[in-house]
Amino acid sequence: MVEGMRMDLWKSRYINFDELYIYCYYVAGAVGLMSVPIMGIAPESKATTKSVYNAALALGIANQLTNILRDKDELTKSGLSDEDIFAGRVTDKWRIFMKKQIQKARKFFDEAEKGVIELSSATRWP
Repeated sequence: MVEGMRMDLWKSRYINFDELYIYCYYVAGAVGLMSVPIMGIAPESKATTKSVYNAALALGIANQLTNILRDKDELTKSGLSDEDIFAGRVTDKWRIFMKKQIQKARKFFDEAEKGVIELSSATRWP
């Protein structure tokens, strides 16, 4: 997590999704991983510990990707026109970018959903 905070100090643009994933892993995936021991795995769970941690990691990544999509400053770092973003213009380039990024975030949310049932019933959402 601290490494992700350091990245915020010197890196403002990510060349590809792999680089962005590493950043998301550090700043949000780590939080997901740390939450598993706090929330606990249900005693009746048949899932492997690894699969529960993978789901928690996916939830952290999905949340961070969603957070980035809501941040105009982050969008300008993605090669979209500063002028268009801050003016609220929805261009074809913006639509294509958002569609791809939303699909990626949904993929991680779907992966995270698989692990929720494995958490202790006292800590999982209804």
